[in-house]
Amino acid sequence: MADKESILIELENSVKNLQQEAAVEAARKALAAGVSPVEAIENGLAKGIRTVGEKYERKEMFVVELIYAATIMEEAIKVLEPELRRSKEKRHSLSTVVLGTVSGDIHDIGKNLVRIMLEAGGFEVHDVGKNTPTEDFVSKAKEVSAGIVGASSLMTTTVEMQKEVVDRLRAAGLKSPVMVGGAAVSEEWAKEIGAIYSSDAGSAVNTAKGLVSKGG
Repeated sequence: MADKESILIELENSVKNLQQEAAVEAARKALAAGVSPVEAIENGLAKGIRTVGEKYERKEMFVVELIYAATIMEEAIKVLEPELRRSKEKRHSLSTVVLGTVSGDIHDIGKNLVRIMLEAGGFEVHDVGKNTPTEDFVSKAKEVSAGIVGASSLMTTTVEMQKEVVDRLRAAGLKSPVMVGGAAVSEEWAKEIGAIYSSDAGSAVNTAKGLVSKGG
């Protein structure tokens, strides 16, 4: 039977090298060898996705490869999930993020990239999807005690909904900082509505880490 270290390396490499079957097989090996599912994720799969994220930031990998690496990680986690639930182990995360595309906007490629990069960066992300009613942002933020809320908008016709998200969160007594981004969004607009602007997925992670280090 393979030892724990070699299994963790297999998990990391399978994501890094975009090998889905190898990732699923390594996850099975991890369970058979008694490796903690949290350790398999944090010291194996997540290390691989972080490497892919860094390569994407340096323009050494394409968007499609980043998305595929995230899919591979998700498939491997499905194998680990039953044991994860049984053991009730909790992954360490920097903070909890609620993320979605605002109501009226069906674009989600940018939002999905931000989710992948945040997860790779150590955040627990609750993705509320696209064309998301403002109340869904608020209810999910309450439910998971969100440390950060992220609202994406690609269209000039829907940026106003980002303001609505900020306003409703504040009206509900939630003080979580709100990060906004998307093609139609500017730093000036973010300041005007009391939010924090991020221009792309990489800067979103850095901004989120900065918010956590300031205590949100």
